[in-house]
Amino acid sequence: MHFARNTIAAIFPAMVAFMATPSVAGDFATFTPLGFSESGDVFGFEEFGIEDGSGFPYSNIYFLDTERDAFLEGTPIRARIEDENATISDVRAQAVSEALDRIQEYRLLNHPGTLAAFSPVTEMSANPDETTYRAHPNLADEYTLLLEDFALDPTSACAAVTPDARGFRLSLTQGEGDVQLLHEDNRIPTSRNCPTGYRLGGVMTYRSAENETLHVALITVLSHGFEGSDGRWIALPFTP
Repeated sequence: MHFARNTIAAIFPAMVAFMATPSVAGDFATFTPLGFSESGDVFGFEEFGIEDGSGFPYSNIYFLDTERDAFLEGTPIRARIEDENATISDVRAQAVSEALDRIQEYRLLNHPGTLAAFSPVTEMSANPDETTYRAHPNLADEYTLLLEDFALDPTSACAAVTPDARGFRLSLTQGEGDVQLLHEDNRIPTSRNCPTGYRLGGVMTYRSAENETLHVALITVLSHGFEGSDGRWIALPFTP
């Protein structure tokens, strides 16, 4: 399948701007967008890194149904190589190989969207709970996202680990308009791995052929790790 090799080669160079250095304490996954389907009903992204404790490389690829705010059937695709000598490149190639059919089916690389805001955990000057952005450089409308976390009962598996478990709510203000509640947890999903906090990591936007603009809030989920805090990514789609 020579086309698969070419597609993987096309994906990896586009990810250079988001590459992470090896973890020195804790494990904060690096985020890389893969793109949108033409209509915007699917958004794909990857997170990858080196697990603290084990030292094993991992890569998770997510395909989000943006209309239902749910993963496509059979996803996420998770790759992990239980070998300390394995590299991030090894595990990412494995994950992309498994995800390639969907990447091509939805033609994600043809519709990269816009990284309208981005604030990794290493950014000290940014507000981790609030961000104001434009959906596109040539659009005047401004949007402000506000994230608030609050105490929630932990899952049964996390009760002994994180009795101080946290959920979050996310709200949006467009210009001087009213505040719109986008999301509020009423329980903690097991997929979040015992969360202790959250921060706004960024926003992706995409304008479809129908001239509708989709926004995707990128949220870093914090949890206890072996060598400090760990961080993983979740994406929350919305249309203002």
